[in-house]
Amino acid sequence: MTGAVGPALSPTLGPVANHLWQSTLFASVAALLALLLKNNRAAVRYGLWLVASAKFLVPFSILIALGSHIDWQKTPAVTQAQLQRIQHVGEPLAALAAPARPSSQHSSSPLPAVLFSLWLCGFSVSLLAHGRHRRQVRAALRAASPLALNLPIPVLSCPAHIEPGVFGILRPVLLLPEGLKQRLTQPQFEAILAHELSHVRRHDNLTYAIHTVVESLFWFFPPVHWIGTRLIEERERACDEAVLKLGSDPQEYAEGIVTVCRFYLQSPLACVAGVTGADLKRRVESIMLNRIADRLSMGRKLLLTIVGTTTIAAPIILGLIDAPAFLAQEPASPVPQLIATSTLPQFEVASIRPSGPSSNLKVDFAPGGKLFIFDATLRFLIKIAYDIGDDQLAGGPNWIGSKRFDLAAIPDIPVGGDPKNMAPDQILLYHKPTRLRLQRLLADRFQLELRRESTPMPIFALVVAKGGPKKLSLTKTSGNPQLDARPAHGQLDATAVDMTTLAKFLAEGQTGRPVIDETGLKEKYDFHLDWSPDNGQNALLPNGAANPQAVDTGGITIFSALQQQLGLKLVPRTSTADRLVVVRVEPPSPN
Repeated sequence: MTGAVGPALSPTLGPVANHLWQSTLFASVAALLALLLKNNRAAVRYGLWLVASAKFLVPFSILIALGSHIDWQKTPAVTQAQLQRIQHVGEPLAALAAPARPSSQHSSSPLPAVLFSLWLCGFSVSLLAHGRHRRQVRAALRAASPLALNLPIPVLSCPAHIEPGVFGILRPVLLLPEGLKQRLTQPQFEAILAHELSHVRRHDNLTYAIHTVVESLFWFFPPVHWIGTRLIEERERACDEAVLKLGSDPQEYAEGIVTVCRFYLQSPLACVAGVTGADLKRRVESIMLNRIADRLSMGRKLLLTIVGTTTIAAPIILGLIDAPAFLAQEPASPVPQLIATSTLPQFEVASIRPSGPSSNLKVDFAPGGKLFIFDATLRFLIKIAYDIGDDQLAGGPNWIGSKRFDLAAIPDIPVGGDPKNMAPDQILLYHKPTRLRLQRLLADRFQLELRRESTPMPIFALVVAKGGPKKLSLTKTSGNPQLDARPAHGQLDATAVDMTTLAKFLAEGQTGRPVIDETGLKEKYDFHLDWSPDNGQNALLPNGAANPQAVDTGGITIFSALQQQLGLKLVPRTSTADRLVVVRVEPPSPN
């Protein structure tokens, strides 16, 4: 549907060419259907041509885009943006992004500009022509006087030498030339009036105004003007059929049309639905034959329904098919970029030393932006600095996961506020300046260089287990969410916590993977969770299967605890997300 149109066309012209051939193909199908329905009512064929005209205003790409945004999957694909929100990787990475790559230079060919200038000239001429025609009719209306004919719309008599016609869309007015009634017999005059009222009932001025817009936009494209001719032909035939159906005498009606053509100018104005449009000879022959048009059979109605449905559904289905690839990933950068740290804020005083033999892991984001970390590997420090999961860090020598360090750092500008009374999202923002300073410190002392790249990685989806949620009490607290977590003891007390916050807690050290919330539970809850920390993240392999080498201490894993105690379940998935890769690292420089 949206394939390339060839190397000869520039990227600017390609979409236009695609739209034109697609619309032309659509018009060709309409022409075949109109030929098939030549013995049916003209109103049906007019509808086909009107749809073919309107297609030029609706590119298939819009329908394809609509289909690509319909959430049709039972389990929606996890987008990279979702993972960044879950793991908050996006915030530190965005702050460290390297300068934007220079955009590729487009061809300096003047062809697109020249063609656009030509189109604009033709479009302007078309607008001026339509404006001049409307001014002519408005001048005739100003010179006209009311005529009492007891019709459902106002009737005006005009001294100008014009044909009868209906002007206007919202408030249509029937404009008749002076002396018309005296030149026609009463049956002829009544048939002419019936013809004009048929235009009003069919809203022909509105529908042809739509095609006028199409002709102005695509003035350079001959099929558009050909469609316009077909619209006028079928419009007048449809009104002729309506007049004869009301019981008018065919001969009187045909003679009335010929008389109008003899004494009055045939109106070429698209803004006026007159009586003399289309091929006069063929119209008179058709009127005199007074052939009753065939009614649409069930088979032909079904054919029109199938064609119409297929035309709309096909591009939407194409968008549906392409949606997972369209939504699940962004174009990968052709050259992986190093993360820049030279412009980040830094600690005023910082110390990094090897840990003592009896140290224990401890992380303390102290008030004022102070940071104290004891008995931590460099790998752990990187994860703390960039707020990422274990699976989102790759590369580097073995010692970054074995050698342990003590770190103490004080910022030059104290950070205000007390995180004890903050919500989890507020705490994240509160600690962000400290994490950025830690990124700068690791780059300076360890000569750490990282790059980011997109790669498939295992994640977990938090879902409601079979049987529904358990022991999740709707909170009665109006304050901020509180997570009293004691991972070392396998305990969690939650107050006014939503499932998104629980998913983030599970991702941060409990599962070793990003976790997304797919429970559908939107409220805030109070709950308690107990598990055995020794049977935690090592209980599962990356593919979600049980790890046969995991040490079973007889306790309950956090996976089982979630299902048994809360009626929730972690389902392993694979999705594409950013990860950091260690490009360069050295032992820390002396303090």
